[in-house]
Amino acid sequence: MNIIVCIKQVPDTTEIKIDPVKNTLIRTGVPSIMNPFDKNALETGLQLKDTYGGKVTVISMGPAQAKAVLREALAMGADEAYLVTDRAFGGSDTYATSYILSQAIRKLGDFDVILGGKQAIDGDTGQTAPSIAEHLGAARLTYVLDLKVEGDKVIARRQVEEGIEVVEAALPVLCTATKESNKPRYATIRGKLASLKAEIPEITLADLPASDTSKMGLKGSPTKVKATFTPKRTANGVRIEENSPADTAKTLLDKLAEAKIL
Repeated sequence: MNIIVCIKQVPDTTEIKIDPVKNTLIRTGVPSIMNPFDKNALETGLQLKDTYGGKVTVISMGPAQAKAVLREALAMGADEAYLVTDRAFGGSDTYATSYILSQAIRKLGDFDVILGGKQAIDGDTGQTAPSIAEHLGAARLTYVLDLKVEGDKVIARRQVEEGIEVVEAALPVLCTATKESNKPRYATIRGKLASLKAEIPEITLADLPASDTSKMGLKGSPTKVKATFTPKRTANGVRIEENSPADTAKTLLDKLAEAKIL
């Protein structure tokens, strides 16, 4: 199987702080990590390789420092890694990013399964991976818990609001993974050492001559961010402490009834 995993380098949201004057993210000194959901996607890809054989290729779009997460993926067991990078790609929204990644994937050749996290923790849109499938004309399955391959199709269990849904899709297919999909494996010492020596080729605009540059970068992005801000707190919590759990519950119900919530 030819498996491609899309990963993203994101700021560690547990370390992010807001500038009280500018109301913008303070990125200075904030470490960057592999998007956690993408790590679940990578583990899904590695499990497919363990079961059915084949090759796992990881791909990421970003500046040169994004190679750090690609090396992490190689250390975990991926076979190849590519960085999609060019100044012409700067400012791309989810639509432009998905188009650029789809063109890079076309350059890499035929694929059976493309995997990505259900969303990135910095943007939380969940749009990029499904949009890649649209650009490539591939089937897509989101919120996948696990995959099984049977011939030229996959059988997937999807997490939905009502429970678990079992669906089939013909190859090639794109799937997005959730936190509940699996527990990502740890990189081995041997894998880490090998990843430091591994060559990570770059895919630039010059490598995608058949692509439409009007769909790239800031000019090719239909989404525009006008402003970011920290929401103001408009209400405070109420602490309820009574003599017993039953009295506490009764007081809580009375207050909810007064607020016409119940």
